[in-house]
Amino acid sequence: MHIRRSAEEIAANRARYEEHQKNGLNFAPKALPGQSALPAPDLDEKTVVHQEVIPGGWYWSTRVKALETLRVHLTHGFSTVSLIAWNAADPVERLNLPDTVKMQWTTGLGKGRVIFSDMGKVMFSITEDSSGAHDCLMGGSTAASNARKYAGSNSAATRNSRDNFVLMATKAGLSKRDIPAALALFAPVRVDAEGRFQWRRELLNDGDYVDLRAEMDMIVGFSNCPHPLDPNTSYAPHPVTITRIAASEPATDDLCRTATAEAVRGFENNAFAAL
Repeated sequence: MHIRRSAEEIAANRARYEEHQKNGLNFAPKALPGQSALPAPDLDEKTVVHQEVIPGGWYWSTRVKALETLRVHLTHGFSTVSLIAWNAADPVERLNLPDTVKMQWTTGLGKGRVIFSDMGKVMFSITEDSSGAHDCLMGGSTAASNARKYAGSNSAATRNSRDNFVLMATKAGLSKRDIPAALALFAPVRVDAEGRFQWRRELLNDGDYVDLRAEMDMIVGFSNCPHPLDPNTSYAPHPVTITRIAASEPATDDLCRTATAEAVRGFENNAFAAL
């Protein structure tokens, strides 16, 4: 049942929220850095566990071990890559973007931020990121969004992230109920003063990349399909390179693990679960 609140009650709730937000943001022993430099640094071949090139429109999933890094790299031109993930030991635990946003007081995910599970644990640390232009609000494409956007196109040539994730989940012994909201990498979505979503292509660069360090053993899935807000009316996603990099131990003052109180608590939850 909807309970109507007076203007005074709404104002008081907002004031409490803003005070809570202020207290959360006051804990900042380190300022978050800007974007990572381009081009992406070369990888030591000895550290490369596996490399996969995902064709436009297709998907790929992999198991990744804790402290390994996944580099998502736009090596062949622009594409949006949607990502989902599950705890490999217990897929009931999965990526949770609403908590990721709420606990860090921002929708702007970039270098120094972390990505949470629905159990308050950290799944990924964003250790490098050349764009900072990712979408954690809208999710990936669907058959319906493609039908509206690519009217008249051959439906077989316009794969979408929703169907890709269903196929991926099925192969992992899961169902569509297990699919969390997807993080869209290289999707420059911003919200204007009126609350409308905008596509800001100028926020992206040629050769953009993001490094995601796994903070637990996971099943990670990627879908290389255009974002629903991408204004290009031609279905032409480029191949994307995913590189799995061998694990390395973070420093004691690791940026992602120490930059915010929320991240510190998340890693405490990780450590407690490992006992």
